[in-house]
Amino acid sequence: MGDEIDLSGDGGVLKQIVRRAKPDAIAPSDDFPVVDVHYEGVLAEDGKVFDTTREDNLVFSFELGSGSVIRSWDIALKTMKVGEVAKLTCKPEYAYGSGGSPPDIPPNATLIFEVELVACRPRKGASVGSVSEDRARLEDLKKQREIAAAAKEDDKKKREEAKAAAAARIQAKLDAKKGQGKGKGKGKSK
Repeated sequence: MGDEIDLSGDGGVLKQIVRRAKPDAIAPSDDFPVVDVHYEGVLAEDGKVFDTTREDNLVFSFELGSGSVIRSWDIALKTMKVGEVAKLTCKPEYAYGSGGSPPDIPPNATLIFEVELVACRPRKGASVGSVSEDRARLEDLKKQREIAAAAKEDDKKKREEAKAAAAARIQAKLDAKKGQGKGKGKGKSK
């Protein structure tokens, strides 16, 4: 793991790179402000997981700078590239503050997230789609991949069957020629 980087300048948002992105990976920008992430959040106090996308393997999507996530995420995700995994330590003033987020996050809680930036993309129209729309889009993509994989498997099976049929025809022709050749060599006398 890499060294901790103080992203907020006051120790409020610390980032430690767990896995670096490829050098040519894209990063969020004004052109690509919508990010898709996998994450797991734990309470720093006791290590209890309070939220994760790992259980259902769906991504969480949001637009950076729109105020839809805690401040630390807006700060940290801007520094990441697609494929990067980082551990983020977020002090209460950059997370849910003195109010917390009952019942899972108590007041004044420091949170630790392991976040993977899966993708960043342009916004659709003027607003970001809802989580249910994102889930539907991901399910559609998953179904399309499954259909494509099944079609590819069917094509492979058909090619193998065609090869086997062609080999059988060739073998049958060879066997027939062998049978004819044996008959000609043993001519009957007249």
